[in-house]
Amino acid sequence: MENTGLNSIIDFAIDREKEAVEFYTALQEKTKFAGVRDMLKELAAMETGHISVLNSIRTKGIDNISIQQIKNLHISDYMVEKEPSQDMDYQDILIIAMKREEKSKALYEDLAVRFEDSPTGKLFSKIAAEESDHKLKFEKLYDETVLKEN
Repeated sequence: MENTGLNSIIDFAIDREKEAVEFYTALQEKTKFAGVRDMLKELAAMETGHISVLNSIRTKGIDNISIQQIKNLHISDYMVEKEPSQDMDYQDILIIAMKREEKSKALYEDLAVRFEDSPTGKLFSKIAAEESDHKLKFEKLYDETVLKEN
């Protein structure tokens, strides 16, 4: 793939990560729960880290990428999406975050398939795995707090 094409893909992915940072930052202001706010700050920082990784590919290339296998608890698979609002409770926040990470993961998996058997495809597989890890964090919180309480 020519460098211009790769740069366009990187730009697209960076835009998605910036949207995620903005989303998690805005969500921090809507929650009353300090623990969730801290977790959302951590996730915004992780998404910012993805931006740095993507930018570094322009200069360093895509070498030695390892892809971690992430467990999927499938908790969000059958949940209905919710819209962020001022009156969200802890459960709503977790559902919104799980569904968002689920979509991000699907996007990067689709891109990985599109560029299968290439360094670009491997990069997208790695980012998809990281999005899966974010989703898993929310699923574990949901399991530990919401499901165990009910």
